[in-house]
Amino acid sequence: MKRISQTIILFFWLAQIGLTSCKPVSILEPGQTLELAKSAENKVEVTIALTRTESGQFILSATFTPQLLGLHLYSKEIPRNGVDGLGRPTLLELAEGSALKANGEITETVSTSQTTLDPDGLLLYPAGPVTLSLPVLLPDGKNWVDEKILVTYMACDGQGCRAPVQQKPIAVKIPGMGFFQ
Repeated sequence: MKRISQTIILFFWLAQIGLTSCKPVSILEPGQTLELAKSAENKVEVTIALTRTESGQFILSATFTPQLLGLHLYSKEIPRNGVDGLGRPTLLELAEGSALKANGEITETVSTSQTTLDPDGLLLYPAGPVTLSLPVLLPDGKNWVDEKILVTYMACDGQGCRAPVQQKPIAVKIPGMGFFQ
């Protein structure tokens, strides 16, 4: 008899777990961030994330974190080939044919400053991490979509510069908009 009651209790407990696990769950509530990928090259770690704002907008971001003290990155505003060949811009870009669509301008978390060295117009971020954020529209549907996010950067300090990383593809999976409707 004891065995039967234990079996019944176990059955009801499992049934309850099954019922609660079938409830729809949003993968990204307003105000939350979902880390999509990490990559490191030439002494900089890049973290790609998707944030859902309180208003329901989606923000794709890339945080560029130098792995050595004193390393700085260059402004997103300098030319792709640098200024007189010096520096490379810090960029977050959608790959050609991306299912994501830009829905605004890229913003940065820190301000740039003009270098005291030549050439004129070489703007850089202070040493430390920099986050670039791009408002995006998610693809239609209720599927996860394979995407490539492109990043460009170059880290330098008083000792010199690391080789530039240019339009490096970072593979991510992006949820479709159907997950949030």
